Amino acid sequence: MTRLLNFTQLQQVYLVCGKTDLRKGIDGLATIVQEEFALNPFSPALFLFCGTRKDRFKAIFWEGDGFVLLYKRYESGHLQWPRTAAEVRQLTTQQLQWLLTGLTIEPSVHRVKPGQMY
Repeated sequence: MTRLLNFTQLQQVYLVCGKTDLRKGIDGLATIVQEEFALNPFSPALFLFCGTRKDRFKAIFWEGDGFVLLYKRYESGHLQWPRTAAEVRQLTTQQLQWLLTGLTIEPSVHRVKPGQMY
């Protein structure tokens, strides 16, 4: 089976933070990209959207002759999706792979005060 999407060939990856109504199809998601974030949905980019439950996401990208809509639902576990409303973040392909494997895209190293290690 061949892969539909090669992450290394993506020029840009955008993550739409917050909750998106996943009942929307290609046209509705492309409208969000264009009207709410002033981005071009026809650019060579992947746009990711997550619903309320964080166990599923949709993604769209323009393939040159039409849009591709991806939908994935995890049977167990959930995505570490940023919930800041009305924000879009540009991700690296490494951050995209982290996100899709259940890891967070945020730095998770925190300062430790002396004596708090044990």
